[in-house]
Amino acid sequence: MNRRAIALLLAVAMTISLCVLSAFAAGQTEDGTAVPAEEASAVQAPEETGEAEAALPTAPAQPDPVGVLSFENLEGRLRENNYNLLALEENIASIEVLDYDKMYDSLKKQLNEIADYQWMLIQFGQGNSYSSAMLAQNYSAVRDTFDAIKDGELQQDNADIVRQLRAAENQVVMAAESLYVALLEMDLTDASLGRSLDTLERSIQEMELRYDLGQISALTLQQVTAGRTSLVSGRQTLAMNRTNYTMQLELMVGAELTGEMKLGELPEVSDEALAAMDLETDLAEAKAASYSLYAAELTLQDAEEDYKDAAKKYHYDTSRYQLASALHTCQAAQYTYSATVQNFEMAFRTLYFQVKDYQQVLAAARTALSCERDTYASMELKYQQGSISHNALLDAADKVSAAEETVEQARLDLFSAYNTYRWAVEHGILN
Repeated sequence: MNRRAIALLLAVAMTISLCVLSAFAAGQTEDGTAVPAEEASAVQAPEETGEAEAALPTAPAQPDPVGVLSFENLEGRLRENNYNLLALEENIASIEVLDYDKMYDSLKKQLNEIADYQWMLIQFGQGNSYSSAMLAQNYSAVRDTFDAIKDGELQQDNADIVRQLRAAENQVVMAAESLYVALLEMDLTDASLGRSLDTLERSIQEMELRYDLGQISALTLQQVTAGRTSLVSGRQTLAMNRTNYTMQLELMVGAELTGEMKLGELPEVSDEALAAMDLETDLAEAKAASYSLYAAELTLQDAEEDYKDAAKKYHYDTSRYQLASALHTCQAAQYTYSATVQNFEMAFRTLYFQVKDYQQVLAAARTALSCERDTYASMELKYQQGSISHNALLDAADKVSAAEETVEQARLDLFSAYNTYRWAVEHGILN
């Protein structure tokens, strides 16, 4: 029987045992008294405790001022204030607080009581009655839960659920970090549009002068002016989108919804961190941490168990179409799992080389910026000597600003790619 079928039976059994299990889930003993916090926290498995502690936020050394959010404090503020994360954490806690030893003893007691009732019905000649049938059905359901705890299946199923919920938490945090970077990129775009608008304004002034001198037509001047209108409109739309996205981030961290929250600078990706990247070692770590690969493996195991059940049912008679169909289904699951692993490895390798590429792009952008600054210095000297116009000097300054924006964009790209890479290595999440 596959694990999903077992889980369904467990759900039935848990419903029958609702009164007993709800007391445990609420952190109570059988007599209704509260379980001490120390005892409740001690029921989680050792391997789960380490994972839970790793997911807990560390207290920020320097809290953000009001209206400001730093990347270093982003995850901590999310885990403190985001209702989705808090709900996920409570769901995890409701599972981890379960005391399987007490559940096991309680279910054992229920089995004995049901058996006693069954014996009483037999004694009174009601062994084939409706009540007897219901008791037998209840006994079977409770026994399935009892056996699942005894064999460790229920504990493993709940551990799988916790792992899935932890992965969901990490997805929320990663989405917030991506939104943070996207907002900084929007700031860069706004600065670029502002610089383009300033350049266009200078061109319009020049065109107006040429129009007054009769060198261009009114239509040409109108076309240039229309370009300014389009540019201003695009910048206003960008500002509106940035406000909306900022409010989304404010909502996620529990801040006041103003759309005006200021974002801090991103941390620098050090050369040491980039040099420490090891493709094969990091890939193995990412695969081990990936919930998606783990879930795919569980699906494959279910298909294999279904095939084994079918083989036993039809006595390994390969001429039976039911067994042949189960075999094909199992093989399809194997191919699907192999494809999932293959795609994960491909995506991870692509990300690794993308980080390396962004590293060299940033280096090249910084070199170009240095050249533009040198050029501007020479243009400034020429302007002071009167050999070039003020507009020419401003154009040179624009090129420096453009080069600075290119460096900043490259820095954002490198940070975003490396941050995604670390999420993949540490948590098995690629997007």
